[in-house]
Amino acid sequence: MTLAGKRVLLIVSGGIAAYKAIELIRLLRKASCAVTCVLTAGGAQFVTQLSLQAISEGKVYTDLFSLTDESEMGHIQLSRSADLVVVAPASADILAKMAAGLAGDLASTLLLATDKRVLVAPAMNVRMWSHPATVANVATLRRRGVAVIGPDEGAMACNEFGAGRLSEPPAILAAIGALLTAPQPLAGRHVLVTSGPTHEPIDPVRYIANRSSGRQGHAIAGALAALGARVTLVSGPVSVPDPAGVTVRRVETAAEMLAACTAALPADAAICAAAVADWRVENAAGLKLKKTPDGAPPGLHLVPNPDILATLSATGPERPRLVVGFAAETHDLRTHAADKLRRKGCDWIVANDVSPATGIMGGTENEVHLITHDGIEDWPRMDKDAVAARLAARVAAALA
Repeated sequence: MTLAGKRVLLIVSGGIAAYKAIELIRLLRKASCAVTCVLTAGGAQFVTQLSLQAISEGKVYTDLFSLTDESEMGHIQLSRSADLVVVAPASADILAKMAAGLAGDLASTLLLATDKRVLVAPAMNVRMWSHPATVANVATLRRRGVAVIGPDEGAMACNEFGAGRLSEPPAILAAIGALLTAPQPLAGRHVLVTSGPTHEPIDPVRYIANRSSGRQGHAIAGALAALGARVTLVSGPVSVPDPAGVTVRRVETAAEMLAACTAALPADAAICAAAVADWRVENAAGLKLKKTPDGAPPGLHLVPNPDILATLSATGPERPRLVVGFAAETHDLRTHAADKLRRKGCDWIVANDVSPATGIMGGTENEVHLITHDGIEDWPRMDKDAVAARLAARVAAALA
């Protein structure tokens, strides 16, 4: 394997497995990969700064507040000058810091500041690995696009046996190689993605909304970025984390979402996954509405919101080559979705059944039907990340 011209930022955190980082660096250097090392305080209890420096043939960084290091490069630039950030070994502590977005030392600050892909190789006691907190932290990182290798199962230094051993350096090298040499079929392409709900104000404290979590739209944006696309994600109010490597534009209302979308043009493709409110309150009250003496509800006059999908699908010089809409239905799914494809003028519709019994709206899984002018594809129920990866691959094929 050759990784000539590639640059890895290797973070070595605490744990007895830190000694294996030396062999990983040796393998990376043998593959002609440049390695910059960051050693945490915990990692320094097991390997020395001098050892890492001798093998990597470069400076080893340890201190967030080093005046010398900050004047030479700065932690922001250090986090972004690599092609890939690798944490090996990744202790339970640093995984928790990553999941919580903490930035109390150099390593955690780099991980929070980077705009590059991250690979973690966990290593810890089996009980720590299986603890619900660690399980939740790793799941959170996976949803954010962090790649994970291992841990392996076997005997440990603490005389216990089970999952928690650091993956062997050749396996980590292979994972690094796969990430650094993965095909980038969307390199040079700009894709616009909308996600989440919109909030249409009734008065300063009340609004009309829906149950969209934004999970699917955000997963699609991350999957497109992983294929090399420059992604602009226009998101309504959501609690899911921003996907790695995308530009996020946050909005509240449908009008704001349309303005952000048109400002992002031109784009090669537009994926309209947001659940945009169909109506808004005309002349929303500037003051909080109060109950009347007789308790009668206020009259709300609803007017249509702008049709973002139809606007982006309209023929014109800035129309994306591919426009994909979403259809969330509770009955007659195929009929309504096919009708939407015709009415909106888009190229594809991704349709799903969001009846309460499906658990799809706001859930982690989806079951979609891809409707094009050539017919209907029924996809099996799968994790929303898997749906995103499959759709991103179809987008890449369509733009090839």
